[in-house]
Amino acid sequence: MDELAALRALGALSQPTRLQCFRLLVTREPDGVPAGELARLVGVPQNTLSTHLAILANAGLVHGERHSRSIIYRANFDRLRELVLFLLKDCCGGRAELCAPLIADLSPCCPAKEPVQETTHD
Repeated sequence: MDELAALRALGALSQPTRLQCFRLLVTREPDGVPAGELARLVGVPQNTLSTHLAILANAGLVHGERHSRSIIYRANFDRLRELVLFLLKDCCGGRAELCAPLIADLSPCCPAKEPVQETTHD
């Protein structure tokens, strides 16, 4: 990700309704949310939400897929990963002990698994 793309993504997330939409879409993966339901959940008119979703989509953070008469919106985790990696590039000057707590905090839903110790039976 280049600096301009990062600024576009950060700018898209810098508005309360768009941030709320994006965070809500993240929680609804992998199913996504129909546009009408998303408008209801964030408490904005559908035409207002449409503008916000267009800004998020232009930044690559969400994408919509037509299903019959509705559009299902989903968060773009690949773009989110690119943004986070852009922000953390060269994290802590390469000192792993400084980055480890930050990286652990970035994965609260998926804690690292403890290595399984093999047992031998005599």
